[in-house]
Amino acid sequence: MDDNVDVAESLQDVLEAAGHTATIATDAAKALELASVMKPDIAILDIELPVMDGYELALHIRALPQLADCRMIAMTGYGQAHDQGRSLDSGFQHHLVKPVDVDGLLTIVGE
Repeated sequence: MDDNVDVAESLQDVLEAAGHTATIATDAAKALELASVMKPDIAILDIELPVMDGYELALHIRALPQLADCRMIAMTGYGQAHDQGRSLDSGFQHHLVKPVDVDGLLTIVGE
């Protein structure tokens, strides 16, 4: 989930080229709606979003029983220790700083 369409589409292309299925949402409300219906194994969320930031979105996803096992990856420009701590507190398992190393991301997704 990224509000920048070009970034979201590029990430989708990378994931699909590696054999994964990827769906894009460019706003938090749509991402929450899609996640509740699709029940993804992994959600990659940008943190800096309008209206509802990625931290709040992650908390909403975590609150849905059908998504209790969804692994969440924060993908953000925020890289300070307190940002990473806030990601963990919000339910993310991984915190990646942009520009994201594609090989590292694919390794995490493949775990």
